Amino acid sequence: MKALVLGARGAVGQVITTELRRRGHDVTPAGRTAPPGGVAVDLSRPEDAAVRAALVRAAEGHDVVVNAAGVESTVLAAAGAPVVVDISATGSYLAALRAAAPAAGTVVLGAGLAPGLSTVLVTALDRRPDDQVDVGVLLGTAERHGDAAVQWTADLVGAPVHAPPEGGRVLNLRTRRRLVGPDGRTRTYLRADFPDHVLVGERLGVAIRSHLTLSSRAATAGLGLAARTGAGGLLRYSPHFGSAAWHVVAVNRRTGQTLGAAGTGQSHATGVLTVLAAERAVAGPARGPVTMADLVDRTAALDRLAETES
Repeated sequence: MKALVLGARGAVGQVITTELRRRGHDVTPAGRTAPPGGVAVDLSRPEDAAVRAALVRAAEGHDVVVNAAGVESTVLAAAGAPVVVDISATGSYLAALRAAAPAAGTVVLGAGLAPGLSTVLVTALDRRPDDQVDVGVLLGTAERHGDAAVQWTADLVGAPVHAPPEGGRVLNLRTRRRLVGPDGRTRTYLRADFPDHVLVGERLGVAIRSHLTLSSRAATAGLGLAARTGAGGLLRYSPHFGSAAWHVVAVNRRTGQTLGAAGTGQSHATGVLTVLAAERAVAGPARGPVTMADLVDRTAALDRLAETES
């Protein structure tokens, strides 16, 4: 498999590049300026015709384009490679990317922890129509997860959840839910716009609500305070204390069934799972827009994570 990795210098892009090579694949790293052994693809103005042409030229001869650049533009669906994998967690963008995906190729909508692993866990739950499912995501405050991830979190402050299953206007980080993590601890999670309700909620016939907590209780409280005061910009300057632990849980409210996974290093886990999704998509026929749950089951995802953590 030959992969073009956009954003190869980033926190996740570096992991993706390393993991692809570990798995024996050919990699072309790409960035605003050319990385060593790579190419320059400046996506700062993705709608520009010259930029689109440069992307198509860079993608030529590759089996997959992996977007780890933090740039959210539907022009990536027309990059020209048989498979595009996007690690974005923005529901409105992924919905637009789904609409733009060509039927002649495969576009993976969200690969990594949430969406990605979270999508796999939700799909694996025993469920019936009209069930309500909570997704809980814990992210480690000690890890530098990259500028795009910090910006994504800061942008939640004051913003509404995209197309919430309950309808109406639901603000991010303003409502709370207590959930039990894989370690058996009960924590407070804040409602957050991870997009599994957009990706698979309607298809599965369930209402999915996603929530975020941080490995530091103080940091979670600070996140909630920022949401109430509108001080999202301060999140960019938060110190990196606490731990690098992460976890994802999916809970069926009706039955109490809980499925979860945990580890250390969210950038590492995101990169490893992205490579798994890329491999599965390239190995299969063209499917149009898909989620990670269409390509990978829970066992395969957890086995790959365990393999790379050993």
